[in-house]
Amino acid sequence: MNKKTVIIIVSLYFLSAFVSFGAFAFLASPTTTALLGGVQQTDVAVDEDEETALGSLLEIDPKEPKDQVCPLNGDMYTQTERKAWEQRRPLAVMIENSPDARPQSGLGNADIVFEAMAEGGVTRFMAIFYCDAQRYDITLAPVRSARSYFIEWASGFNFPLYVHVGGANLPGPADALGQLGDYGWNQENDLNQFSIGFPTFYRNANRLDKDVATEHTMESSTEKLWTYAAEKRDWTNMAPARRIGRITYKEEDWKDGYTPWTFQKEVPADGSVSKVSYEFWDGFAQFGVAWAYNPEKKMYQRTLAGESHIDLNTDKQIEAANVIVLFATEKGPIDELKHMLYTTTGTGKATIFKNGEAISARWSKKTREDELTFTDNKGNDLELARGLTWISVVDVGTEITY
Repeated sequence: MNKKTVIIIVSLYFLSAFVSFGAFAFLASPTTTALLGGVQQTDVAVDEDEETALGSLLEIDPKEPKDQVCPLNGDMYTQTERKAWEQRRPLAVMIENSPDARPQSGLGNADIVFEAMAEGGVTRFMAIFYCDAQRYDITLAPVRSARSYFIEWASGFNFPLYVHVGGANLPGPADALGQLGDYGWNQENDLNQFSIGFPTFYRNANRLDKDVATEHTMESSTEKLWTYAAEKRDWTNMAPARRIGRITYKEEDWKDGYTPWTFQKEVPADGSVSKVSYEFWDGFAQFGVAWAYNPEKKMYQRTLAGESHIDLNTDKQIEAANVIVLFATEKGPIDELKHMLYTTTGTGKATIFKNGEAISARWSKKTREDELTFTDNKGNDLELARGLTWISVVDVGTEITY
């Protein structure tokens, strides 16, 4: 073999290696994965130094202090993250809980989660994303349809971007799609997949290691939704001036109409309540919930249907700083599609679990647009722990074991 031949062989080897590396990097990128229908893994609940599938969306100096309070979950973040969230408004995302939809993607990085019955014994979530979704792009799945009572709870956050795939639309009190228009949501801040489509929303039939029906495959992500809202509909933290029916809305920042909950300034000593469990309907153990308090993390770790409730993005068990069981009058099924209703305004009882304590409380929501608040039995605001707040809404008289 002569010298010229050796040079050619060596050159081809390095060229091949370079092309292979470039192809692998492209195919492994989150954007390409989403476009090809693959699973976009978003490892968001990790240590600062741990590598993730996506990498950071924000360049945050590891030495930058976490001294900025999130208005939704009370947790502490960097000034870099605050600058990002102040250009946006919360996302209120409908995520389903059918057994075939599990594990879901994104719930572990919500700031607040509402959980209630959808129909037929099957519960559903409305997860609100804001502060904890700035550092990373959060895959959200499976996104599902709207329900009227979730819209009413969302209304207390001053027109968040409501994210859903269609919704209940039979004439009557459960007509969620009709109510969105009646209440002031419209094409701009109602992020309905039916009117948006690909690539903001996309079907991912391969997100789980099992075959599931098409309705369990709808995905989006926090960055896709915020980008679409800003670039296509001009909805950022500011709501543009608009008139809907007889109501005129002025241009305003969503936070101008929102008062944060009260959060504890110091972490109290742990109480003795280490386990909590409840079912939404008797005999529907597939949707039964249990929480175990971890005193080292100061968090409640969630179990669903007897198994650890895992977030597919991180492959980690979902944890909450506050678990609130809110008692409300449940009505239904009210029609042939088995839709449900809950009392969402007025006042009622709640039990709040935080720091290993069980606290008897009252919830209050004066009107649909007013915020949901929590007080002790003397009417004083209750201090919540800092971190994800999980609100499970159950019928009055539902038994809680703790």
